[in-house]
Amino acid sequence: MLRNAILASASLLLLAALPVTPAAALTMKECSAKYQDAKKANTLKGQKWNDFRKAQCGDDDAADDEAAAAVTEPATPAAPAAKPAGRAKAAVFPRAVSQKYSDQSAGKARLKTCADQYNANKTANANGELKWIQKGGGYWSQCNTRLKS
Repeated sequence: MLRNAILASASLLLLAALPVTPAAALTMKECSAKYQDAKKANTLKGQKWNDFRKAQCGDDDAADDEAAAAVTEPATPAAPAAKPAGRAKAAVFPRAVSQKYSDQSAGKARLKTCADQYNANKTANANGELKWIQKGGGYWSQCNTRLKS
C-alpha cells in the first residue's frame, strides 16, 4: 500500500510538471485516473472533482468560460426579446385536427395541429400566458384534451 502511495505521488509530480496546453490536455479517463490516484494518496486537500479537473487536467474550455465571465462587467440588461405589446389574450385552441395531417397517426396529428396553433398564437400574443409544456398543464396538454373530446 505504501508502494502504491509513493507511485501515485510520483506520478502526480510528473504530471504536474508537464505543461498544460490543449495538445497536452488529459482525456476524462486519464484525468479520472489521476484524481483517483490523488484520492488514494490523500493529496487532494479537500478538493472536489470539478476543482481538481479544472486545476490539473487542462480543461481549457471551462477556464476560458470562467475567465470570460469574470472579466465581463455586468452591463445594463439588454432589451428583452420583442414581446407583443399589451396583456396576453386568452388562449386560442383549434376546434379540430387539421386536414393536412390526416395521413399521420391520431396523436401525431393532434400534436402538429396544436403546435401550429400555438406558434400562430405566439405571434398574436394569444396563448393566455401558457407555455407549451408547464406544470399543471400547459398549452399542449389543454389543446390535446380539447381535440380528443
